[in-house]
Amino acid sequence: PLRFARISLPHHEHIATMFKRVITSSLSRSFAKQSRALSTRTPIVGGNWKLNAGNGTSTSTVAELVTALNESKEPNCQVFVCPPTLYLHSVQSTKADWINVCAQNIYEKPKGAFTGETSGEMLQDMGISWSLIGHSERRDIFGETDELLGAKIAFGQQIGMKLVPCIGEHKEERESGKTMDVLIPQLKAIVNNVTDWSKIVIAYEPVWAIGTGLTATPEQAQETHANIRTWMSENVGSDVADAVRIQYGGSVNDKNSADLASGADIDGFLVGGASLKAPSFMSICAVF
Repeated sequence: PLRFARISLPHHEHIATMFKRVITSSLSRSFAKQSRALSTRTPIVGGNWKLNAGNGTSTSTVAELVTALNESKEPNCQVFVCPPTLYLHSVQSTKADWINVCAQNIYEKPKGAFTGETSGEMLQDMGISWSLIGHSERRDIFGETDELLGAKIAFGQQIGMKLVPCIGEHKEERESGKTMDVLIPQLKAIVNNVTDWSKIVIAYEPVWAIGTGLTATPEQAQETHANIRTWMSENVGSDVADAVRIQYGGSVNDKNSADLASGADIDGFLVGGASLKAPSFMSICAVF
């Protein structure tokens, strides 16, 4: 007699659900790429090395990372890396043409009695025209305020630097539904001091996801990016909102970047730990 294998309905439903998720994720990424293709926003990925000399604490480990990046295929997105201040000049002198070098911080004055600070004009003299502004570690560890960050943005704009101001909420603020209540004052500090939006990239980094291994879901990230863009449209103008690039940051790696990039309002990433290894960083760049 013929015998037929019995298929468990729950198992069948599980396979169907998994298949649906794969198809949905693939379609979302495809839609996002088409949406970005129709816009004027070029994807941009930055690597924030923080206080790390590549994967070590020496000029040789910096050179190893730069060499590995230089030998990688140029991606279809704009790229910048943020070495510690000590290594900005050496990286600028040895990196490939498609890599932009970005400072992690600048001060609001060109020079003077400001021990430990970094001058935007001195950076420009070295050929460096990019800088992060207001990373959460600058806010939380060093006590930088929106007022100071606004002054840095105003000065950076005055001298023609390209700036990446960072915004983000803490875990308890996310859980209490106050994400935009926290982000709006940070956005105002940016908006009130910008005169040339072509030189601004906003980095949204939920503080609870930075270096913790926690990551916003693609849906959470896209929702917040869309809310930021809507606020920008209502308070600055639709032209600026449509054109300004908004990066996501917070434990981005080569495993989750493709799904995160599926958001139509996510224009790139600000990468931390994964930027210290060329293969993982370049894999992230390659999702665009």
